[in-house]
Amino acid sequence: MNRTLRAYIDLLRLQFFFAWPLLFCSGFLLATSVYGGLSWTALIHVALIGFFGFEAGLILNDYVDRDYDKFEIEHNKLTKYWRVFGHRPVSEGLIAPVNAMGLFLLFALVTAGLILALPYPNSLYVLVIMLICYALEIFYQIKKRNEHFPVAQLAGRIDFALFPVAGYLCAGIPDMTCLLYFAFFYPFAMAHLGANDLIDVRNDRARGMQTITTLYEEKGTAYWIAGFTGVSIITSLVFMTQLGWIARAGIFLGLMLLTIANAVILKYRTPDACLKVLPLFHITMLIYAGSIALDSVF
Repeated sequence: MNRTLRAYIDLLRLQFFFAWPLLFCSGFLLATSVYGGLSWTALIHVALIGFFGFEAGLILNDYVDRDYDKFEIEHNKLTKYWRVFGHRPVSEGLIAPVNAMGLFLLFALVTAGLILALPYPNSLYVLVIMLICYALEIFYQIKKRNEHFPVAQLAGRIDFALFPVAGYLCAGIPDMTCLLYFAFFYPFAMAHLGANDLIDVRNDRARGMQTITTLYEEKGTAYWIAGFTGVSIITSLVFMTQLGWIARAGIFLGLMLLTIANAVILKYRTPDACLKVLPLFHITMLIYAGSIALDSVF
């Protein structure tokens, strides 16, 4: 396979291409169950917003951290997990920074154009969230270089929690269901962040990054993950009052998988153990999104 093509596949984390539209569309489909407006055309439209919008964020992540990523010393864990060919193409010089920025701008403009094609005021809601999310991503990447309290993490991961909310606002308006989806997904995003930080601790120490694990060590990170998982259990019970039995069953199954992952992390508290259960976090996310989507349709 062409070297440049491999580099762009790694830049876009393309093997996970289906996950972002699914998560985004779960919010959209939930909103259509309340406000109507479901059609195949609308679903494809919204899926494209989710795909291009999230991919733009991934490119932005690599661009902002391109100089710090040069200090990575361990490529066979988190980098290999997220990238098929195991490379950070911008920091390694496989893709020029100017080309990465150009691709980010292209994807962001495509996303903005798709958003503006939504009905008003939904287009305004989603466009504002898009800008907030990119600003939070930049804040997160820069702030974690120098902090003594995890402000970057607590504020920065709001962008991930807002992603399905933006999908909801493609067809709905800010309401209690929208708020509860955010409250349900935010602690999951924080637990997931802790797992990523525990796995990548050697690289983050080499980069000089202040992550959850470099701040609180492996034991503290395990408690961070468990604590936010506990919060997500509470918020999920409240969120499930807005959902049908399919979504409730999916959330319950996801919480069981997270409990297994937490048990392993709390027992071993090592990057290798955490890497082994990291897929459970992502399977959980897919089950959450898929069950909410199916519940909303049926």
